[in-house]
Amino acid sequence: MSTRDGIAAATSTEALTTELPAGRSLGWWGMVMFVATEATLFACLIGSYFYLRFQHGGPWPPDGIAKPALLRPLMMTAVLLPSSIPVVWAERGIRRGQRWRLRTGLAATLVLGVTFLVLVATEYAETLREFTMTTNAYGSLFYVITGFHGFHVFVGLTMISWLLVASLRGGSFGAHRHDRVRNVAIYWHFVDVVWAAIVFSLYLTPRLS
Repeated sequence: MSTRDGIAAATSTEALTTELPAGRSLGWWGMVMFVATEATLFACLIGSYFYLRFQHGGPWPPDGIAKPALLRPLMMTAVLLPSSIPVVWAERGIRRGQRWRLRTGLAATLVLGVTFLVLVATEYAETLREFTMTTNAYGSLFYVITGFHGFHVFVGLTMISWLLVASLRGGSFGAHRHDRVRNVAIYWHFVDVVWAAIVFSLYLTPRLS
């Protein structure tokens, strides 16, 4: 093979679109840093929740607010936490070039995520009759923490929807071009982990006191 032929082969469209980058991509590092920043914000909010609870010294929730019901939060947990499974399945599928797995997994996660937000809305419809953000510190933190998480779920669903539309339109996904899927998967797993921490902090611990 001549030098000219070697250069042509190395710079061809096929070579440029299938060559694996060395190390982690900038997108991966950007997503990890973003998740770390958001995790710090949630940690501060949950830490503030526990600080105010212990400073209060009386019954928690205060001022006659009933302890949070567990049925709906457990339903929300049963919907959201397993939603990471189809994301993993989709990511592993596209690593093998199986675009149908990417589409199916993303669609399943999208359905589960939307169901979670619907359950959040139904919970708010009930709790707002009992207390609001301005009722007391408990109400403020409850709605800020759960609302902030709901916003993150919405952002994650937007990203998943974008990936799904791109895959249906024949976007450049394949065995060696799946960084976008991996980055969105990282974000979605983060959203699930945060919800587990919220369920424990806001819904379970008040019933342990």
